[in-house]
Amino acid sequence: MTGSLPGTARLTLVSHARTAAVRSARFPADEGLADGEARRVSGAAAGLHAADRALCDASLRTRQTADALGLVATPDPALRDLDVGGWQGRALVEVPRTDLEAWVRDPAVAPHGGESVIDLIARVGDWLTCGASAPGRTIAVTHPAVIRAALVTVLRSPPEVFWRIDVPPLSATRLHGRDGVWTLRHACLPLSGGGRSL
Repeated sequence: MTGSLPGTARLTLVSHARTAAVRSARFPADEGLADGEARRVSGAAAGLHAADRALCDASLRTRQTADALGLVATPDPALRDLDVGGWQGRALVEVPRTDLEAWVRDPAVAPHGGESVIDLIARVGDWLTCGASAPGRTIAVTHPAVIRAALVTVLRSPPEVFWRIDVPPLSATRLHGRDGVWTLRHACLPLSGGGRSL
């Protein structure tokens, strides 16, 4: 980007496109993109700058999104979704309401037996420090929970803020980093082919 200092890490976090789980209010399993989403994603590819590197995790939904964007993405396990343990693939209505309320209220608990929100924030914070700080442009196709965790970390917010960040499917959040300090440039801009570059 014009005016950026040499050695600046420019990171665009792209939320994967819509899946059947999103449409049916289910916790995700390793499902692919919903019908018609790959076509919508390919139309959004013009909204991305060229990158020095592209990353995603091993999930089908991020790999399909990256492919549809024309990215040759390297898998990075640090970008994996929040592990919801025994809730994976289950509908929200199938989970006891008291467990859901406890999970949303207290970022340290994991009633599903997987990863707590605090654990996720720590994992993503470590990745921002070590895995994402290479100079140049990186596009990381990932999950809304990972992007929320990155924003909580960058803005040095309390973990309770995690659930107050809305990350729509196929949106982009841009961060700039230098000397271990990250700055939020844009949050959750929708990708489109309308000339806006991210």
